[in-house]
Amino acid sequence: MMADDDKPGLLGQIKAKLVGSKEKWAREGRLLTGVAAARSQRLPPGQRLVKDWPVLDLGVQPSVPADVWRLVVDGAVLNPLSWSFADFLAEPQVDDVSDIHCVTAWSRYDNRWTGVSAQHLLALVQPKPAVRHVILHGYDGYTTNVTLENFAAPDVVIAHAWEGRPLTREHGGPVRLIVPRYYFWKSAKWLKRIEFRADDKPGFWEVRGYHNQGDPWTEERYS
Repeated sequence: MMADDDKPGLLGQIKAKLVGSKEKWAREGRLLTGVAAARSQRLPPGQRLVKDWPVLDLGVQPSVPADVWRLVVDGAVLNPLSWSFADFLAEPQVDDVSDIHCVTAWSRYDNRWTGVSAQHLLALVQPKPAVRHVILHGYDGYTTNVTLENFAAPDVVIAHAWEGRPLTREHGGPVRLIVPRYYFWKSAKWLKRIEFRADDKPGFWEVRGYHNQGDPWTEERYS
């Protein structure tokens, strides 16, 4: 679904400009400090702390009403599923507080998320033994990849609320993924599908010069 004011021609130009500037960052190694840090250092190298929550996207903010949203979980799993928003809310809910770190160099501390834990989802769908990778798909056509090991971390949340309020459209509502240990481009907005695979499949930014993993503390900004 497209934003209310989307004009395909103009949108294509805006998106191309945004993507081109980020690809240029990757080629130039912009923001890299060359300093690695232990996770005991709360603010990763090259990051600055912000109090607001900046909005970053591909120039598309799909309108996905909660009553039409669905999440498909499939691939190499024993129990694939498809949730409506009501189904999603009927699952056990968790609250988790985590920091977020954007590859554009801002970080925000102590964000409170509400949603379904990735660990609960894994217990339901039961990935097959060969699974090593998880591919996230958004309603805007965006994809990104994480390892199964990191998807299964206790702080990974499939979130519908931030600070006790429903996620807004601009921040990926009604549902987005939160993976605190990676740069925030890995936390896919407008989540539509979670795909489990034995082989890796780099996503939108990973094939455009950005690191396949994206650890902020070792500055894995670019490939």
